[in-house]
Amino acid sequence: MINPLVKTVGCSIAGTTMMTASSALMSLIGQDFRESERLNGLISRVLPFLPKHVRSVSAWAAHYAMGSAFSAVYVKLWDSKTLKPTGTCGLCLGAVSGLIGIAIWKATFAVHPLSPLMNYKRFYLQRIPAHIVFAIFATIAYRAMQSIDSTNGAEQEEALGR
Repeated sequence: MINPLVKTVGCSIAGTTMMTASSALMSLIGQDFRESERLNGLISRVLPFLPKHVRSVSAWAAHYAMGSAFSAVYVKLWDSKTLKPTGTCGLCLGAVSGLIGIAIWKATFAVHPLSPLMNYKRFYLQRIPAHIVFAIFATIAYRAMQSIDSTNGAEQEEALGR
């Protein structure tokens, strides 16, 4: 059986990477929706003395850490059989996660001493499709790991002559 931590990391990498790519694509319409760039900007405003690469790595680490937090909840829900890892479930989890993401970003901008000048409404609205992409790809990754896990289990059963 695949360890829940491994599942969480796999779901986080898949979901966060594809969410980031979709946000970059959505940024082509005019506003920069890239989460890592927003985080980098926030870090740079309060810690401008840090080397640029340190601010960038910190932003990416924060972005993937949040993806891991969302993924840990998803994996717990799926492993406990509370929810099934289906496309519909991924869509719903993504919509709910998008609303949670909006709340997190609003709180972050509210407490930050030097929040950026930007169209917040558009940024917040983009959180929902971005998190839907995240959840769909986290679901795909989870199902892929389930498939590998069941294949390995069948091979082990066969090797033991069961």
